[in-house]
Amino acid sequence: MRWTMGIAAALVVMAPATALAKDNGLTAAERAQGWKLLFNGRDLTGWGGFGGGAAPSTWTVRDGTLLLTKADGKMSGTDLVTAEPYGAFELTLDWKVEKGGNSGVLYLARNVPGAPLLYESGLEMQVLDDVGHSDGKIPTHRAGSLYDMTVPPAGIARPAGSWNHARLFVENGRIRQWLNGTPTADVSYGDDAWRQRVAGSKFAKMPHFGTFDSGVIGLQDHGEPVAFRNIKLRRIGASATGAAR
Repeated sequence: MRWTMGIAAALVVMAPATALAKDNGLTAAERAQGWKLLFNGRDLTGWGGFGGGAAPSTWTVRDGTLLLTKADGKMSGTDLVTAEPYGAFELTLDWKVEKGGNSGVLYLARNVPGAPLLYESGLEMQVLDDVGHSDGKIPTHRAGSLYDMTVPPAGIARPAGSWNHARLFVENGRIRQWLNGTPTADVSYGDDAWRQRVAGSKFAKMPHFGTFDSGVIGLQDHGEPVAFRNIKLRRIGASATGAAR
């Protein structure tokens, strides 16, 4: 019996551990699946301002975390966006806000005449302190929602100061979102049902909102500090609607 238990213990010690990615890193399996890092954990390479040019000075990197340091509570359009556009893709990331914090992850956005602000064209996955911010009382504005369009389950966002894990899946004609493993959005995109959904939202008078098949991914400057890390993406297609616009 002692010999058998000794062999079993040795096998446990010798068995290789499952490879886990370090913060802002990729495992070999993730690389093989086509994942890439949008944030390298060191600097803002691959990011810039929505209006063009370098990344706004309010966005910095510290200890492997991408930070918005502004805390005046005012939106000023100094959003941070990817240098490249993306159509159909899967995105995962971690986010954290302070008490009362508000931000968002926007996608399928383009800087075009008539839509100079990120949210005027891009869809938003809400980033929020549900308990400490007034938007937390509006079901379609809770953390994880497809902002102003879907109602995520209550209580899935972690307390202010804690990391949350978000996942976004944009495929041909369909958009899904998750927060901390819980589904928060599952809607069609680019069809009549989508246009009706937009018509019933605060974006109804924004003609470019939710109309593009591809666009940049952006992190919103809502005037409150927010932190991001482990921003990873894999492309699954060139278009979110199946037809180039």
